[in-house]
Amino acid sequence: MAVAGRKPKADRSQVRHRVPAVHDWVEVPNLPFDGDRPSLPVRMVRVQVDDKPPAWETRRGSWPAATRRWWETVSTMPHCRLWTSSDWQYALDTAEVHARFAEGATGATEVRIREKALGTTVDARRDLRIRYVDPPPEVPQPAVDAGVVQLDTYRDLYGG
Repeated sequence: MAVAGRKPKADRSQVRHRVPAVHDWVEVPNLPFDGDRPSLPVRMVRVQVDDKPPAWETRRGSWPAATRRWWETVSTMPHCRLWTSSDWQYALDTAEVHARFAEGATGATEVRIREKALGTTVDARRDLRIRYVDPPPEVPQPAVDAGVVQLDTYRDLYGG
């Protein structure tokens, strides 16, 4: 009688047999990031002068409106509070790729890959094991009246 399917591998070939994979989630309060974040720098673009290929000149350019909106959204994501300076630099480099795409250059795939690395979508954050959690509601603290005596004072008097 023939058995369908692949031949099972020997136990020794299993790299992680019987060891469960453990990956913890990073929980971030679901509040917009309002900390210290870089702004988009002055953009420098290269333009061709006099139809001569080797004669390129660098001039100041402006960021496309779509890229400015994109930066405002990306730079205020709640998990930006976890970013280091290298993460911010990667985001600024991604802004340049986004700007070139917004101006008509190819590069949609590169923008998509970089946005996934930055965690801009729910699926990307799930892959990065980042979870937004609602912050606990603020409990108002009761006002302390200067004329009120603490109950511990009376307990001490009666040996309690």
